[in-house]
Amino acid sequence: MNLADRLESYLTAESLALIRLIKTEAERLDLPLYIVGGSVRDLMLGREIHDFDLTVEGDAAQLAESVLRKYGGRVVFHTHFGTATWTLDDNTFKRLNVPKLAPSSFPSILDFISARSETYSRPGVLPTVKRSTIDDDLRRRDFTVNAMAVRLDGVEYGQIYDPLGGQADLEQRLIRVLHSRSFVDDPTRMLRAVRYAQRYGFEIEPETLSLLNDEARAVLAQLSGERLRHEFDLLFEEQNPSALLNRLAELDLLRPIHPLLPLANSQLPVLEPSSSEYGEFIVPDILSFRQTLGWTLWLISWPVSDVDAIAKRLGFPVLLAKSAHSASSLLGGLPSFVNWKPSQWTFYLDDIPTLAVYAVYLVTKEQPLHQYLTKWQNVKPTISGHDLKARGLQPGPRYAEILRQLRAARLDGDVKSDQEENLLLDKLIQ
Repeated sequence: MNLADRLESYLTAESLALIRLIKTEAERLDLPLYIVGGSVRDLMLGREIHDFDLTVEGDAAQLAESVLRKYGGRVVFHTHFGTATWTLDDNTFKRLNVPKLAPSSFPSILDFISARSETYSRPGVLPTVKRSTIDDDLRRRDFTVNAMAVRLDGVEYGQIYDPLGGQADLEQRLIRVLHSRSFVDDPTRMLRAVRYAQRYGFEIEPETLSLLNDEARAVLAQLSGERLRHEFDLLFEEQNPSALLNRLAELDLLRPIHPLLPLANSQLPVLEPSSSEYGEFIVPDILSFRQTLGWTLWLISWPVSDVDAIAKRLGFPVLLAKSAHSASSLLGGLPSFVNWKPSQWTFYLDDIPTLAVYAVYLVTKEQPLHQYLTKWQNVKPTISGHDLKARGLQPGPRYAEILRQLRAARLDGDVKSDQEENLLLDKLIQ
């Protein structure tokens, strides 16, 4: 089967132009070049392709260096895994003579990967890798539908390579592992099997489903928090994370990670980015807004001590741990805030990450939280520290107290104009 026509149909003109430039360099260096894995799967499903894993039979770093010299940008080499990441910059786009468009139409980051084989010294550890053939590279992968390649160079351009029956499983809508020890070698594949099945509306093939067994669960329980958290980070980017969490619980894949996880409320509100009326949210550098909000909402109904235990087990970044902790604490304390003034709400919520406030609002629809996010947090007195200094006040703690009182008066409606604010300042100074 040749997918040349499908490549031409499903890739943007800009992406095709970029691939042609890279394949020209690969041909010059006599390096067989393929797209592999998820890109091929999505191509065969007729889905838009945003990312490309470009696999080379040979030295991927050599190809990356060649395109770097010719087209600029920046390359980071990962020698342990035989990969290189090429980041295109503004100068690169100019040299390519292609306008810099949205990432969906023109990838700005490309991974070059040396075809490799993998061996596992013991269950659950990261593999030992060595450079090998495209056949070995496909056989090290997780599922048959991710173990196909399409040739990009030479006369075989567009030719599909499918030694493990991935195309047949795509047609039958099945998720199938490549060998019986797959989940023991890498237990995160169990989580990915559920994620792929949910995303594409596939079924986990019966024999593969039987391999989600106690031996694999025991290895899953031993994995590092960072590896486990990353899989859930990806889960929260899926269209229906609630269904995924429910399915993981049904398959008893949450308990080995932490015994509290199956008890969490998996019916999450919509995780789409909020309206701009709520302002900007600060999230960890390594996580998206959707991922940070997903974690916070999943854990929000637990006691703070349990949230902290999960955060420690899964190696949460500091900002995520604080968001989850604060949301749990705020939700638990809401009943005691009845009849608070806007200023009381504001001064209390100012010390809480706004994403945590937003998460609690999504769960409770408490209007003071909405008012804080959309209005109160931005209310400030017009008088500043410079004005206080001009009035003869010496800098010090008194500044902060006066400005706080002026802000409270604005929030509570006791001051409605700049003139009234100045009159209040006169009283405070006296």
